[in-house]
Amino acid sequence: MTHPMTRCRWIPALLLAALPVLTPAQTLRVGLAEDPDVLDPSLSRSFVGRVVFSALCDKLFDVDEKLAIQPQLASAYEWSADSKTLTLKLRPGVTFHDGEKFDAAAVKFNIERHKTLPGSNRRGELAPVATVDVVDPLTVRLNLSAPFSPLLAQLADRAGMMVSPKAAQAAGDKFGTKPVCSGPFRFVERVAQDRMVFERYPQYWNKDAIHFDKIVYTPIPDATVRLANLKSGQLDFIERVASSDIEKLQSDKKLKTSRITEIGYQGITINLAKSDKAKQNPLGRDARVREAFELSLDRQGIAQVVMDNEATVGNQWVAPGNAWYAKNVPVPKRDVARAKALLKEAGVPNPSFTLVTPTTSDAQRLALVVQAMTREAGFDVKIQAAEFATSLNMADKGDFEALVLAWSGRADPDGNLYSFDACKQPLNYAGYCDAETDALLNQSRALRDPAERRKLFEQVAARVLKERPIVYLYHRNWLWAYNAKLSGVRNVPDGLLRVTGLKLAP
Repeated sequence: MTHPMTRCRWIPALLLAALPVLTPAQTLRVGLAEDPDVLDPSLSRSFVGRVVFSALCDKLFDVDEKLAIQPQLASAYEWSADSKTLTLKLRPGVTFHDGEKFDAAAVKFNIERHKTLPGSNRRGELAPVATVDVVDPLTVRLNLSAPFSPLLAQLADRAGMMVSPKAAQAAGDKFGTKPVCSGPFRFVERVAQDRMVFERYPQYWNKDAIHFDKIVYTPIPDATVRLANLKSGQLDFIERVASSDIEKLQSDKKLKTSRITEIGYQGITINLAKSDKAKQNPLGRDARVREAFELSLDRQGIAQVVMDNEATVGNQWVAPGNAWYAKNVPVPKRDVARAKALLKEAGVPNPSFTLVTPTTSDAQRLALVVQAMTREAGFDVKIQAAEFATSLNMADKGDFEALVLAWSGRADPDGNLYSFDACKQPLNYAGYCDAETDALLNQSRALRDPAERRKLFEQVAARVLKERPIVYLYHRNWLWAYNAKLSGVRNVPDGLLRVTGLKLAP
């Protein structure tokens, strides 16, 4: 007599054996380092959300491997002579996942939604866009209050993502729970901390470049577990491989790796004036304590321990090798004696504060190294771990004293700077506000000449880095690992996996 459990296992096996002639539906399985926040381009704040959006929401523009602007939903653009009007020609024949047409009216709706939706994190990115005109169904004109040189770069990111106006209006503030965009894959389901499932959109405008029927994104914060799932065949691609694993992986013939220097940064944001917690925070109260904190850190040592040297040390929003780096404020060397003297001068020889850190393994290591290094100067750093989306909510509310926070970076340096350091901007978690800095940032946005903009960024660096709303530490290498049978992987410095052109060989 067959045991019932045995019978249950045998029937599916028989069914599978009977279907060898059918072409199997291909699923791309991607392991993420975190669970994204809300899947609404206007509200989203997380890097990992941008990874997911690459499959879900097309943008007006994209960037290539050299960070050059490329058309996506916009097919062409033209600036006016005074740089205060940007006219876009749109790609014909595009539809949203609900079948609605993508046209100039949809662009107008999206730009206005990004600017006015309560809680929008795109508001600052599009602040200079005063009005939007529908010229004809495939032509839209953006009228600016002042010249705004970073605009194309902004439209190559979430500010340029287009959602279905019909679906957005119907869903209201719940849109992020079931987003409707125009990308190659459409939303099926999301189970928090477990998976996001997307299916191929058959009417996608570039459907011949899409070779999967489904994508499943799985958040796995532990890098060791993420890699184990890749090695066992449960995943096809993982982002942010642990730097300690990358060398061994390069000799594994079943896997491939990619290394891309990021355009963002890893740093520690300090609550200067975001909330009442700044008043209780020794770092927030006194610039000398913040300077002592920075001088107690050995950036190269941090990069070695936390990233196995898979990073470039830096003290600004761009890396020292970047053309936009302000050379007038170089990376300071560690000086524990000077740090102690500053703390004594400030009257707080043993300042204590809590450092909030996401639960990702590299962020945890960073917090521990910072804790150990700063102890030598007299600091007492307590560590509080929080799930990544939770840590962002804490940052938004000012419910922190200091926070480990990485920024994935933007093609134009304004995207690494303005939202964090201009007064009352949505990502200004430090609460830093300085009228002269604002004036310099606004001037830099009005200029198209890179040399003139660089001069202004040097002045910004001289002011901002003295106050230290963010202590910048290093610029990571994006480290990816994936099935050797997966082809078409593009190494773009923004660290986002483009699904267009990806193929998985049998």
